[in-house]
Amino acid sequence: MAASSSLFSSSMHVKVFAPKVPTFSEDFIVCHRKISCMEPGYSTSKCCPNSRFLSIKMSSKEDQMKKTCQRNGIPCRALKIEQTTSFSPGLKFHLDDVIEAQQFDRDTLNAIFEVARDMENIEKNSHGSQLLKGYLMATLFYEPSTRTRLSFESAMKRLGGEVLTTENAREFSSAAKGETLEDTIRTVEGYSDIIVMRHFESGAARRAATTAGIPVINAGDGPGQHPTQALLDVYTIEREIGKLDGIKIGLVGDLANGRTVRSLAYLLAKYKNVKFYFVAPEVVKMKDDIKDYLTSKEVKWEESADLMEVASECDVVYQTRIQKERFGERVNLYEAAKGKYIVNQDVLKVMQSHAVVMHPLPRLDEITVDVDADPRAAYFRQAKNGLYIRMALLKLLLVGW
Repeated sequence: MAASSSLFSSSMHVKVFAPKVPTFSEDFIVCHRKISCMEPGYSTSKCCPNSRFLSIKMSSKEDQMKKTCQRNGIPCRALKIEQTTSFSPGLKFHLDDVIEAQQFDRDTLNAIFEVARDMENIEKNSHGSQLLKGYLMATLFYEPSTRTRLSFESAMKRLGGEVLTTENAREFSSAAKGETLEDTIRTVEGYSDIIVMRHFESGAARRAATTAGIPVINAGDGPGQHPTQALLDVYTIEREIGKLDGIKIGLVGDLANGRTVRSLAYLLAKYKNVKFYFVAPEVVKMKDDIKDYLTSKEVKWEESADLMEVASECDVVYQTRIQKERFGERVNLYEAAKGKYIVNQDVLKVMQSHAVVMHPLPRLDEITVDVDADPRAAYFRQAKNGLYIRMALLKLLLVGW
């Protein structure tokens, strides 16, 4: 969201006899239109063109606050800093948009999951919730989607909001006439309160968020990221396995083009003693940027060609389809990768009794249909959890904690 009515505090609440200024526990990029919280070393935000940027690394918080006031022309005569929580009821959600997995820390994830559990109770027990009555959500999907688009629309309607939707914006919107993404966003934000967008280009969600004055949620941007899928995946793992620290997870299939596994790796790296196994055909192996990120966070990972061995070790086997649409005219490479790793009854036999099979869906032939009857097949429960996570995000972005 490119504009905000007030600044926020990530871990500190600031009382100042002047306009509010923020304090931060991590690296932040600050400008007069927007604040983006990014992990140190991974701040790639391009928000607020033609704006003045101020990069803050907190050391002495009070001194830094005073310098911030002075450099921004704010008279700072009295300053008091007191501890509080960012997740108290009634407070504004501290993220303006949901663009990538690196935006979230463990405390925020835990708090979002608590809200998701509340949303589950609303969905099951409180038909006709009016929590988001009067709000309009626009869904802009430039690529096909079933679960993501419908779960967002269901989430909005179950909370009393309304939906404006375009199912294939690439073909049936003004994009087909050559309209830029930025012009589309400027137009659509005039009709709605929040935008959920899926795009075929990596980085498109960040461009949209830079342009928009309302919240933008990335529902997948090409081979880039899919943060809401990663949130529901982590939520599902916690519910199915009972923990997140110390798990072993095998990521299987198209790891080069799979935005879901990229975002999931970023999120699970925040937990202790997690180990990743990458099982993929040679042409779609996990990219080096994810491996480098995990190494930088001292997260263990290894590559394997043996799905059976990995399945016997893991708490989670996370299968993905080989994405034909990412291969273009390289049909021969797609055919070489397709069908190489399949989760079937043989894989189930070597899996531990508590382990689960997950899949972001849709599937083709990479999980055989007879696996569905096994209680360890969690992928349809996983899809259902997407509703609760997306209800939680809409609630937080529009009305706060």
